[in-house]
Amino acid sequence: MTITAVRVTPIAFRDPPLLNVVGVHQPYALRSIVEVETGDGFVGLGETYGDTAMREGLTAVAPHLVGLDPFDLAGLRATIDRHLAAGTDAGLSVAPGTSRRNLPVKVDAAFEVAFLDLQGQLLGRPLVDLLGGAVRGRVPYSAYLFYKFARHRSQPEDDEWGAALDPDGIVAQARTMIERYGFESIKLKAGVFEPDAEADALRALAAAFPGAPLRIDPNGGWTVATSLRMAAQLEGVLEYLEDPAPGLDGMAEVARQVGQPLATNMVVTGFEHLPEAIRLGSAQVILADHHYWGGLRATQHLATICRTWGLGLSMHSNSHLGISLAAMTHVAAAIPNLTYACDTHYPWQEDEVVEGGKLTLERGALRVPDGPGLGVRLDRDALARLHEAYRTCGIRDRDDVAEMRAYRPDWTGALPRF
Repeated sequence: MTITAVRVTPIAFRDPPLLNVVGVHQPYALRSIVEVETGDGFVGLGETYGDTAMREGLTAVAPHLVGLDPFDLAGLRATIDRHLAAGTDAGLSVAPGTSRRNLPVKVDAAFEVAFLDLQGQLLGRPLVDLLGGAVRGRVPYSAYLFYKFARHRSQPEDDEWGAALDPDGIVAQARTMIERYGFESIKLKAGVFEPDAEADALRALAAAFPGAPLRIDPNGGWTVATSLRMAAQLEGVLEYLEDPAPGLDGMAEVARQVGQPLATNMVVTGFEHLPEAIRLGSAQVILADHHYWGGLRATQHLATICRTWGLGLSMHSNSHLGISLAAMTHVAAAIPNLTYACDTHYPWQEDEVVEGGKLTLERGALRVPDGPGLGVRLDRDALARLHEAYRTCGIRDRDDVAEMRAYRPDWTGALPRF
């Protein structure tokens, strides 16, 4: 059994004007859909970033995977290492991009999911079984709230969510999201307005949804002094405080002086960051993301390290579709110490690329798909439609800063903001 064809298709799907510390989402988000096919017609799927560097990395590797056995994950990584030279650029930034340093790891992650999907199909077993089996049958996700404009400047009418620019707007957004999907945990993307105003929104959420675990994420947009002041205000309100200050040292200084745990997907984004982060005590909860940690098995390795060092574990999210959500769910279901609800942007996405349309979240959780492999299959009409959107939308790399300048010409996106 060998791989006979590999396809990489860039797509674009509609994204709302969600605000964050560096700017606002563009009208379209970009992804790459990976297909790895065998001679018997089985097709393994992967979904990953759609920026230029990532797309070029995927297409550079794709033809060299033909002839590999889909069970040969070591051969997959060796092939990627031969054809992609790692550099020394810094890791992920707030405005997601792909650097030379992390490109091979991210390409490996995309193809590894497709290989594992193939393996599951060939064996007739759900992917979670290849990861050791499920310790939970459903994976909880959090309601991911954003300050947002009512519409993109290019749109003639407000979107269905409308504006959320104050505590009342955030509570209304949360109420709609919880009524639709049953979420039990709530996260607010912050760093947009003055920190005290965002603290007011957290307190309003606490009053509206008593007992719901709450999180806030200013994406490193606060100084250490501001982080300490806000942590004091929100003591007893938060489940954890995510990435308040920039850098391992800044996070460690905050962690030494606050009561609640700090979480991160910014200062710890690869295994090489863990020794210093643990030494300094920079974070108490690591937000995994198989797209940039190196895949599903690498996420399991990360979980073992977190268990060894007494760190909590959850999952980070970016704008994504059902292939990505299914992969997240399979690996989360296999990790005993992933005890926090995972992040997902999925409710914000209208489009889908899998057969049957959007996956169903019930009581804030996704059941682990029980079909072979990922348990989702590609809708080729949807793929063609979203590829055409990519071809015509004019966006090739995410740039929240440039998008925000359409609203505020003097915008810089410089950090920390407050």
